[in-house]
Amino acid sequence: MSFSQAFILTFVPLFIVVDAIGNLPIVLSLSESMTPRERHRMIHFAILTATSVGLIFLFFGQFILNLMNISVGALTVAGGIILLILSLRQLLTGRVIEADKSEMIAVVPIGTPLVVGPATITTLLLLAIDYDIPVILLSLSLNLLISWVVFLLGNRIAVFLGKGGLKAISQVFNLLLAAIAVNMVIHGLELVGVIKTVQ
Repeated sequence: MSFSQAFILTFVPLFIVVDAIGNLPIVLSLSESMTPRERHRMIHFAILTATSVGLIFLFFGQFILNLMNISVGALTVAGGIILLILSLRQLLTGRVIEADKSEMIAVVPIGTPLVVGPATITTLLLLAIDYDIPVILLSLSLNLLISWVVFLLGNRIAVFLGKGGLKAISQVFNLLLAAIAVNMVIHGLELVGVIKTVQ
């Protein structure tokens, strides 16, 4: 497999689970009372938090799997179920988590679990099994960069797309995430021998 193919196959799942556009309405809502300087500082710290969490699981995820004696098939099934639940919750309720303004919102909920949460962590762990760390690192870095730019330009994007546009894009991403989750469960069941691969 070429580097470009591996990049696409790692970038796209991360792009869907990070969901910068889908998270934008929450970021705007949580920062509506802030000055532009405070909002920018909050966004910088949120992305720094997300980067730290993502890197920890990217580099130490395989060690965690080995330590806990978790098979690839079991992780794939569990990860698929988690992603499916998160995507269905977002599709049905419009939110993955309940935001609490009393918390340090740059860290929680924006940095984690919005940008890098259960869905992104699970995806990183699964990608690390099949792909080289450098290509995953590049994909993760670009996705976090996209989130940073989208959040900084949040007000302009919101005006351009409108609330309906933001919601529509978010719903499409979550539908794709649900499809990926179902495929992961099927692949995991194949790995553990529950079902046979159709040739």
